[in-house]
Amino acid sequence: MSDENTMKILVVGSGGREHALVWSLIHTSQRPLKVFCAPGNAGITELAGTVDIDAIDIGGLADFAATQEIDLTIVGGEAALAAGIADEFARRNLLIAAPTRNAARLESSKSFAKSFMTRHGIPTAHHRTVASLEAARECLRSGEFGNAETPVVVKADGLAAGKGVHVTASHAEALLRVEELMNANAHPASSDISSAVVVLEEKLEGAEVSLLLWTDGRDYILMPPARDHKRIGENDTGANTGGMGVITSHDILDAATLEEIKRTIVEPTLHGAREEGFAFRGVLYIGLMLTAGGARVIEYNARPGDPETQAILVRLKSDLVEIFQAVAHGRLREVNVEWSEDASVCVVLAARGYPNKPEIGHVIEGLETFDVHDDVRVFHAATTRRDNQWLTAGGRVLGVTATAAHLDDALAKCYDAVARIKWDGMNYRRDIGRFKGDDAVAPRKKA
Repeated sequence: MSDENTMKILVVGSGGREHALVWSLIHTSQRPLKVFCAPGNAGITELAGTVDIDAIDIGGLADFAATQEIDLTIVGGEAALAAGIADEFARRNLLIAAPTRNAARLESSKSFAKSFMTRHGIPTAHHRTVASLEAARECLRSGEFGNAETPVVVKADGLAAGKGVHVTASHAEALLRVEELMNANAHPASSDISSAVVVLEEKLEGAEVSLLLWTDGRDYILMPPARDHKRIGENDTGANTGGMGVITSHDILDAATLEEIKRTIVEPTLHGAREEGFAFRGVLYIGLMLTAGGARVIEYNARPGDPETQAILVRLKSDLVEIFQAVAHGRLREVNVEWSEDASVCVVLAARGYPNKPEIGHVIEGLETFDVHDDVRVFHAATTRRDNQWLTAGGRVLGVTATAAHLDDALAKCYDAVARIKWDGMNYRRDIGRFKGDDAVAPRKKA
């Protein structure tokens, strides 16, 4: 440790997830910390030092960590992982709790992830990887994805900031989406993945669940299961986004289903990664669909989810620094993690125009009305500060997060807090916690 009394932590990223990580590190720590965030955002500056280094400037981040004698680095977003931040830090003997570039392919390449699942017998949707529009057309004509009116999911192979997945209503619409994604400028692709590669999948039916876990490559600790809303519009309509809201609650997964998921998905995934020479170390996010035939993997993410992290970490009672240290040192089996029994919710407040062309620069009102309460937190995702005013600076601007003993109370508390915030063009979903075809979620008060 660089100082016998103070531990130095670097968090890489700039969104609401990183704000939640910084807050939780400080809130749960049993020792004094000095936390930096690169590049951070205006909200994070109230808790930690922000560093003007881009999250994919791997060399610059490693130089900073070495110069400042950072004791531990934690990575929030996928771009830095795909760029090989863990590999560079390991090369310089800098401690980091994050997967290698090879391990991060579980997220950075949908085609790699699907072939990995096939090799290791991990249940997922029927799928095909295609590298041309004609190949996609022939695949759909073959009948393996049903008739021309059968819904098909079309996925960009590379990283697409949560916007590379299209659930189409027909084969004709699927081909249009394939053509869009095969345009090199349609989505950001990592340097080793062709923008011409697209994954076609059958559309699964059931309840979606996000299951996150810490792992040191062999042992793992599960976080509370979450359910999120990806679509921009209420009743799950409109474009896919990075996430418009999320809940955690004790009834999202029953004990028997969770045990099945551990046995058929979590453990085979970690074992398969070790077997293929890239033991996964960090936070693994498994997107699941609970179908009539059992749980199926929709996707892997190689890092904490956003906004899942916000809703999950407000329930953490254990020392987050200790957890990430154990991940980095391969000692996770020595750690006992405790959680609040409360339910939690995070409602994302987005800018007008998100996810395509969000408006920025609008004055945010109401943030000064919030005191520091453990059961309501406002995490900043894209804000800036000018002339003593908060301004919008991106698409997803704020994540309002609340906890309570019961989900309906957490929802009511969260929406009461949302009502105190406003700016021109503020957009949010009023149905977070309500899922199409799901009557299990308790009704809440009207926002």
